Amino acid sequence: MAKPNFAAMTPAELVERFVEIGIAQADALEEFDTGRFNRLFDAMRAVSDELKHREPDGRTALVALLGHPNAQVRIKAAKHTLAIAPDAARQTLEELSASGRQPQALEAGMSLWNLEQGVFRPE
Repeated sequence: MAKPNFAAMTPAELVERFVEIGIAQADALEEFDTGRFNRLFDAMRAVSDELKHREPDGRTALVALLGHPNAQVRIKAAKHTLAIAPDAARQTLEELSASGRQPQALEAGMSLWNLEQGVFRPE
């Protein structure tokens, strides 16, 4: 499969791709398919990086995903927008952590802990 040309995509197309990847990650998590999840993780990072390099920071388009119905899409949107929308992203992480929905609740809780400890610094 050819690697997508993210540079040629519009911001809306990149956001759509981010959602598709997040939903596919949720499926991979449910199936315990670590290899697939890791490939999707790298693809999501590439989408986020492409948005980040758009002027102004294109990751602002991901803020709308903080209310997405899929928990995996929400947690990834929160983590990828912490640097540009810290209050909204943090609130989403807190809500997901309190939800008890696994594995996203655990990831959200660990992300909050890492933020508080200074281990994770949003860029």
